[in-house]
Amino acid sequence: MTPQELKSIMSHGLLSFPLTDFDAQGNFNPRGYAERLEWLAPYGASALFAAGGTGEFFSLTGDEYPEIIQTAVNTCRGKVPIIAGAGGPTRFAIQCAQAAERAGAHGVLLLPHYLTEAGQEGLIAHVEQVCRSVKFGVIVYNRNACRLGPDSLAILAERCPNLVGFKDGIGDIELMSSIYMKMGERFAYLGGLPTAEVYAAAYKALGTPVYSSAVFNFIPKTAMDFYHAVARDDMATQHRLLREFFMPYLAIRNKGQGYAVSIVKAGAKLVGHGAGPVRAPLSDLKPAEMEQLAALIQKLGPQ
Repeated sequence: MTPQELKSIMSHGLLSFPLTDFDAQGNFNPRGYAERLEWLAPYGASALFAAGGTGEFFSLTGDEYPEIIQTAVNTCRGKVPIIAGAGGPTRFAIQCAQAAERAGAHGVLLLPHYLTEAGQEGLIAHVEQVCRSVKFGVIVYNRNACRLGPDSLAILAERCPNLVGFKDGIGDIELMSSIYMKMGERFAYLGGLPTAEVYAAAYKALGTPVYSSAVFNFIPKTAMDFYHAVARDDMATQHRLLREFFMPYLAIRNKGQGYAVSIVKAGAKLVGHGAGPVRAPLSDLKPAEMEQLAALIQKLGPQ
């Protein structure tokens, strides 16, 4: 897949981040992961991000990463494109990106670098080095320590033809608007805040209607229903689902640090597609929180 073909895929539809399956000892479970992808693939996501944020990229080792990406590519070949997560220190991000390219992934989502703050010059160098290390398309994720401004993105767009996507995980509407006004159609844009459905209508109004859904991991039908409601400007359906599910869901998610991932693994377990425990330093939901989530899911009906 060429970078421009990846950009085209990124420009429409709903995207999602499959969970990474671990066994009871916390080791990668390839069979469970393949079964998860086989279950999700027919629901109609435009692409799936293997080993992304919801897939606990931040807890993976360099040894197991290639197997995860290869499993995703092999399982979804001919069904749905696979975009691999990559991130951390620049040289490790390059290793991940190159491993994903060798495995046959269709592109990478470049997650933030590790720990240290960096100025715009350093961030430009980081993204540029990753882009130059591969031939396929790269999507940069503005989040946490990586906060690129419109002028920096313009420099990168000129230097890196294969940088074709921009994902926002910050939620700064002014920044997002300034980036979109400056870069226009140069990038495909993706809303990437945790529980992106809550922000979907606002981002569509900016001209960036595509987003990634974490809840697709356990309520894929509802996730697609919500996306179609956003696409149709069906505010009645959006407001109903926000009231009945997403806002109560956020109340549970906000009970613990790191629960944006933990609650998705909890949801998958409750619908019979468990992915094992989260890895430290994350922690799983408490029993009472599991009961609250189960009640919310039950109200939605069959998926």
